[in-house]
Amino acid sequence: MANTGSNIRHALNVKREDDFAKWYQEVISAADLAEESGVRGCMVIKPWGYGIWERVQRLMDDRIKAAGVQNTYFPIFIPLANFEREAEHVEGFAKEMAVVTHHRLIAGKDGGLIPDPEAKLEEPLVVRPTSETIIGDAMARWIQSWRNLPLKINQWSNVVRWEMRTRMFLRTSEFLWQEGHTAHATKEEALEETHRALEMYRACVEEDLAMPVIAGEKPENERFPGADETWSIEAMMQDGKALQAGTSHYLGTNFSTAAGIQYQDREGVQQHCHTTSWGTSTRLIGGVVMTHGDDDGLRVPPRIAPHQIIILPMLRDKPEDEAVLAYCEELQASIRGTNACGESVRILLDKSPGKATAKRWDWVRKGAPIIVEVGPRDMENGKVAMLRRDQLWNADNGKPAMQFIKREEFADGLSALLEDIQTRIFKEAQDRRDTNITRGVTQWDEVTEFFASQGKYPGWVEVQWSKPTGAALEKVVEKLKGEKLTIRNVPLGSDASDGTCIFTGDPAVERILVARAY
Repeated sequence: MANTGSNIRHALNVKREDDFAKWYQEVISAADLAEESGVRGCMVIKPWGYGIWERVQRLMDDRIKAAGVQNTYFPIFIPLANFEREAEHVEGFAKEMAVVTHHRLIAGKDGGLIPDPEAKLEEPLVVRPTSETIIGDAMARWIQSWRNLPLKINQWSNVVRWEMRTRMFLRTSEFLWQEGHTAHATKEEALEETHRALEMYRACVEEDLAMPVIAGEKPENERFPGADETWSIEAMMQDGKALQAGTSHYLGTNFSTAAGIQYQDREGVQQHCHTTSWGTSTRLIGGVVMTHGDDDGLRVPPRIAPHQIIILPMLRDKPEDEAVLAYCEELQASIRGTNACGESVRILLDKSPGKATAKRWDWVRKGAPIIVEVGPRDMENGKVAMLRRDQLWNADNGKPAMQFIKREEFADGLSALLEDIQTRIFKEAQDRRDTNITRGVTQWDEVTEFFASQGKYPGWVEVQWSKPTGAALEKVVEKLKGEKLTIRNVPLGSDASDGTCIFTGDPAVERILVARAY
């Protein structure tokens, strides 16, 4: 983590290097992203936080639709019998399921409300943890012949997984997400879709969220319940931990067999479809916080910032206030419609009550990419005072690095400025990630020594393994668990194996990334 200098008085009370977990919680609060809801494991996403999610949703939805996928919506309640058809699937989610058993409440003896024994459901309903089973039922109805394939649908919704240990955005009992589901005639087509979705996630997260990731296949023990293959994108947070930022699954014919998703091929023979599913969630916002945040709060990449430019008129209850406000409105009008990062810039003229300096720090903590202040002197000189959130401090004097720029110059350079901020914060995170992946580790003792000696915030280690399965894999998982480590994925495009497995001593077949993770 970068030290920004002891002469700087930061906007947060907790520094990343002192207590990363506490710092994360303070950013969530100080940036006004979310708050506790009063319901265990559930959060209220506030306007700035939800605005970021809307931007992520909009940009990803465009990519989803560009691949010929259509949006749908399915019920939040799923009959328990749906899960029982696919044993591995239900086993994977059983401990996290919230179940509805009654449809009415009555007054109890103590005056409180209790479920009415007469209103017990004939069959319990599971509150959606994921939708493979209920969507599988629909696919079985919608698909009759090869002419109906491929079928590609997606839904934006909420899901419930009853987490024991929760943290806002990263692991909550209820969260928002999208889940794509597709059905294909062949394994080859389904695998192509699985990889297309994975690449879509990589491109969106890197290009829009400025969060560098490594795409690759999950090991057998980390597969989605019921899947033949699971692929992920993994991002490194500033504390060196990994965050799984999106997954794409090839489900084979497991779910189609259970749900009866069949089609008549060109020869008139009934065949089971090959299906996929893929999803990502509001966990991405937690990833943005932990990738880009600093000791002054959040830094939002311009592409996903609800407002990219904040204009703050410095009003002092004086006669010139009206002229200053008019100047700011002219500035807003002059840059509205400017294209940056592929869209018209998003500008907010903040007329809310309060001192401009206090409002500036509110927007610093929220992470708005560009903050512009205008006072009477700026107006007289035809200038603006601009602060870049990615270059907040003047290291020489410990003061905000305010730049005084001609209004026309600011408007003309705005597009390039936002693109530069987007590029710089991605490169900063990419360099940090690459610096903190250690390669050339050939012995298990080296792994344990590495994570014991690197302090609070170690990075990742690349090792080679023989891809054991069954009981041999379980031994590896237990060994890793003892060090609080997990296998993240087998990176696409990594070098070929050329050594021995650090776990079994057998010839290695691939390289894997090992890390602590959220």
